[in-house]
Amino acid sequence: MSIEVKQIPCLGDNYGFLVHDTETGATASIDTPEVEPINNALAEQGWTLTHILNTHHHFDHAGGNEELKVQWGCEIIGAACDAERIPGIDRRVVDGEVFQLGNAQVKVLEVPGHTVGHIAYYFADDRAAFVGDTLFALGCGRMFEGTAQQMWGSLEKLMALPDETAVYCAHEYTQANAAFAITVEPDNEALRQRVEEIARLREQGIPTVPTSIGLERRTNPFVRPQSTNLQQTIDRVGSDPVAIFAETRKRKDNF
Repeated sequence: MSIEVKQIPCLGDNYGFLVHDTETGATASIDTPEVEPINNALAEQGWTLTHILNTHHHFDHAGGNEELKVQWGCEIIGAACDAERIPGIDRRVVDGEVFQLGNAQVKVLEVPGHTVGHIAYYFADDRAAFVGDTLFALGCGRMFEGTAQQMWGSLEKLMALPDETAVYCAHEYTQANAAFAITVEPDNEALRQRVEEIARLREQGIPTVPTSIGLERRTNPFVRPQSTNLQQTIDRVGSDPVAIFAETRKRKDNF
């Protein structure tokens, strides 16, 4: 692996991430939820902030952009289609574009749904994806701006990544997501075991992030429309994946 990842608790339940290219020293903050913890982590590691990679414009993801840019002179990268809402943006990127963070290659994935301009950053060589609020451990983001069809397409795009891909999502929502997931797919043995493991981790204050694509594929109801158990529970047997996803998301919104 050419990158090192530092996970940073921020605000109430956010995670920030520093991605450090060990060969060149280039260091990116994935989103900027809170300046002080990010700066503390940089100091602790002895790293220099060279980039900010924004997943979307929400304040708990881009609120520290301008302060950090003034301090570090770093380059801010974000979605071209949402550039007007990314504070201090320098470089606008589009779906499928590949750029360098030092010697590490980063691929841009447009994953709208939570917002219309949401993107994820995929480090293929390091099997790591930074997905913002599109995909969560056992969940997915609320559709504040996008449609069910858009969000399902975004989740499909992420689920096409290799099973071993580490998924760095931006919030510690897993225990709440688990409480819902087990109600819509109660016969999923892998999910039942995971719910128990999550309870043990959270009792000890241990993060449940990162997760992995393979684990989500086995246990996350939002990416499992093929599950007969899920279809039966939500009364959508034989429906198309978008309809199954939409009903699952609706139930979570009202859970």
